[in-house]
Amino acid sequence: MATNPPTGRPPRSRAQTPSPGEVLARLTAGGSRAARVTHTEHLPPREGSHAVWPHRIRTEVITTIREAGIEHPWTHQAQAAEHALDGESVVIATGTASGKSLAYLAPVLTALLDGSEAPNGRGATALYLAPTKALAADQRRAVKSLAAPLGNAVRPAVYDGDTPVEEREWVRQYANLVLTNPDMLHRGILPSHPRWSSFLKALRYVVIDECHTYRGVFGSHVAQVIRRLRRLCARYGSEPVFLLASATAAEPAVAAGRLTGLPVAEVADDASPRGELVFALWEPPLTELHGEKNAPVRRTATAETADLLTDLVLHKIRTVAFVRSRRGAELISLIAKDRLAAVDRSLPHRVAAYRGGYLPEERRALEAALHSGELLGLAATTALELGIDVSGLDAVLIAGYPGTRASLWQQAGRAGRSGEGALAVLVARDDPLDTYLAHHPEALFSQPVESTVLDPDNPYVLAPHLCAAAAEQPLTEADFALFGPACEPLLPSLEAANLLRRRNRSWYWTRRDRATDLADIRGGGGRPVQIVEESTGRLLGTVDAEAAHTAVHQGAVHLHQGRTYLVRHLDLEDSAALVEEADPPYSTTARDTTALSVLSTDETVPWGTARLQYGSVEVTHQVVSYLRRKLITGEVLGETKLDLPPRTLRTRAVWWTLTEDDLDTARLTPEILPGALHAAEHAAIGLLPLFATCDRWDIGGVSIPLHPDTLLPTVFVYDGHPGGAGFAERGFHTARAWLTATREAIASCECDAGCPSCIQSPKCGNGNEPLHKRGALRLLTTLLNAAPADPSES
Repeated sequence: MATNPPTGRPPRSRAQTPSPGEVLARLTAGGSRAARVTHTEHLPPREGSHAVWPHRIRTEVITTIREAGIEHPWTHQAQAAEHALDGESVVIATGTASGKSLAYLAPVLTALLDGSEAPNGRGATALYLAPTKALAADQRRAVKSLAAPLGNAVRPAVYDGDTPVEEREWVRQYANLVLTNPDMLHRGILPSHPRWSSFLKALRYVVIDECHTYRGVFGSHVAQVIRRLRRLCARYGSEPVFLLASATAAEPAVAAGRLTGLPVAEVADDASPRGELVFALWEPPLTELHGEKNAPVRRTATAETADLLTDLVLHKIRTVAFVRSRRGAELISLIAKDRLAAVDRSLPHRVAAYRGGYLPEERRALEAALHSGELLGLAATTALELGIDVSGLDAVLIAGYPGTRASLWQQAGRAGRSGEGALAVLVARDDPLDTYLAHHPEALFSQPVESTVLDPDNPYVLAPHLCAAAAEQPLTEADFALFGPACEPLLPSLEAANLLRRRNRSWYWTRRDRATDLADIRGGGGRPVQIVEESTGRLLGTVDAEAAHTAVHQGAVHLHQGRTYLVRHLDLEDSAALVEEADPPYSTTARDTTALSVLSTDETVPWGTARLQYGSVEVTHQVVSYLRRKLITGEVLGETKLDLPPRTLRTRAVWWTLTEDDLDTARLTPEILPGALHAAEHAAIGLLPLFATCDRWDIGGVSIPLHPDTLLPTVFVYDGHPGGAGFAERGFHTARAWLTATREAIASCECDAGCPSCIQSPKCGNGNEPLHKRGALRLLTTLLNAAPADPSES
């Protein structure tokens, strides 16, 4: 990270580190590996452009920065600092390792230094928000090291769920740079604002790091938390400037404005230097195995990534493998350790897994080992994606497309952070989107990153935050402009539910329980489920309530720190899953069934005689069984029934209907129609992440030959969050491009009747039955032939 002081590790010479091309050549040497690389993109090195610091940055701060080895700022750093000093909220949206931290730290440190000289009172304060605890802790280390020459003028402290109780009072009274996360701001700081009054009164800057991660329902919640913060600052007489840092994103100022509710200036021209990046797309080979409906099965991205990580560690290439799931991170680490042990018994301890759900002391130990260079290989979830300084990495493996181009570049940018060359490898999973990308590199390398999608006006999000705000201080009509146009219409329903009580022209929270408990800002839908070792009572970790039915159902395989556990009992009432250590030769995948009803239709666009529509729906899910799959190969061993209660979700959806004329044109007989609809639904879900900042697990779908509400053959794709997250709406507005990509993904797949690379889904509740690949192609072709260029044109 260009903004951090030296780490203390000796620099490596170029002779010690092979070039990215040489590393890739080693990985593809021998056998059939070379054929697995479907595309190699070479991003040339880039020279940097320097500027000078604005004259209002304190001389002591500039001297401190120079002592850290940074003589001059990059142009974008100076521009962002200028906006901050002018009192303008600003978002700096430049590439990974471009020095975003220094762009906001220079004005923040200047303000704190000015404040330390104030004759009375506390002086200026600043608040830093990170999406993860690890990033906040990492930033504190960086700030403490950078600001050490400034003495007691800068007093950074982390305030989160891991902060010991005895330290919290010191932080409240004496820290002038508090590093925390939105969760702690929501549950800990804002409800206790009288105890934070002196800090809030002096609040000059609020830094929101990695702000592109605040998308969907989580982003919508954070937007309302920020509005509550602004409201309380105004009460205490402050009006902080917001400084936002983001990976490269489309329309960053628009997204930052939606997040903060304020006008935000934009700095997006990256002036930092960059080493060469070699980016390879890697498709695992087909195996001799066959899956559901006898479809060919590719080698899993998990197994392939574990092999690549093993080889890179053997060559002493420092590598992080990013994995989409907690279980996947554990599994890759476990496989790599086993294979390394067979070659060199000194190497297995230099590989580890890193994921959310670990206990605080486990996370800190892994971060320290990564910083020291003790670890050569790390299999990590996105918990490590966000800004943590991992200088010195040579390679990044990405096991499966991470859902957005923004995340892809964020992960790839973890390597080569010292300015040297780096290798990034995207290992495709056996699903429609990854297969499409492996053979359409232009969709990654020739397209801008996505717009950040969030909706602060979602009533399911706004309502609990209005209650929390009323508990902090009574709501009045003056607050309507702050909380947006959906605020006033919601208040009568909150009164009717006895959540708020109106007195004169104000609304009060009058209940004894905590209003903040109404909103789970991570969208978990309840308190986390604790994972407990049955024989010892030891707490292993937690899982979100929303994911408990699929992740820790009875019989599920759970991985933790390289050890495998079987879930013996899931107690939903007490939010606990009891597990015991075991060594099953399989993994587990939950299956569910889904029913959907239309509540209202907001928009309709004719596509010939077909219709594209968008509106509100109610979805009922029930996890009914789980599959046991062989490790490595993914071969299905069997299915076990489960008895779990259904869960109901009111959300937003995009759907399309077909008429008899459309069916005739597409030659879809009653025998073919169910499979054609089902296959088109699966593929459309798989491709939507290319057009909206979502993951396929953020969305769901239903298809039915005669839906009771539309009375027509219908395919639905819906947001998997209460009230919607903006993903289905994005699909509605990009429907032509989205469904064109969907059709192309199906058509270009080499299978005959459908496989996981095109129309089969890993989460299908019907066992991928029925599916009809050719029928789906004809259906989508018929739709697209009648589609307008853009729904907004009709």
